[in-house]
Amino acid sequence: MSAPWSVGTVRDPLELAQILDLQRANLAANVSAEQAQAQGFVTAVHSLEVLQRMHELAPSIVARAESQLAGYALSMRVEARRDVPILEPMFELLETLTFRGHPLRDTRFYVMGQVCVAQAFRGQGLFDALYLGHREHYQRRFELLVTEVSTRNGRSLRAHERVGFEPLHRYRDSVDEWVILGWDWT
Repeated sequence: MSAPWSVGTVRDPLELAQILDLQRANLAANVSAEQAQAQGFVTAVHSLEVLQRMHELAPSIVARAESQLAGYALSMRVEARRDVPILEPMFELLETLTFRGHPLRDTRFYVMGQVCVAQAFRGQGLFDALYLGHREHYQRRFELLVTEVSTRNGRSLRAHERVGFEPLHRYRDSVDEWVILGWDWT
């Protein structure tokens, strides 16, 4: 039986608006503590203009189920770092880290800006499919995909490790405790 969704890059501006709708529905501030613990949450808030700039640099990967957005995994090139100020401390930290003995700044990498699966599509392998879509689309251009996950988001940490991410660094900022993860494509 085939999946009820298909995975590919963002095709039109309507999908960017659908990403924002799904993001709002899953923001930590908009879900109960129980839902955040059991189902996960997202932290950063984007505007349509920011998503458009990110998309121009590197199209994000989405899953579609007919006309419905089933999930998204945002591509964020380092060049877009100033567009999402809440992520600036992470980017500053990335400049100081190493990966397999080499400065991360000398590695061809990009950042997973955020990943989210609509509630109706959870538990169907869509999270993994979104990341596999990233690898298929970007592995010839990049060596490494980097992201950070709140240590409070156990579901997301487990899912990232299942896909192949490994912890690179753990730190605390004024918002939360974070784990920086990397997925090696070399």
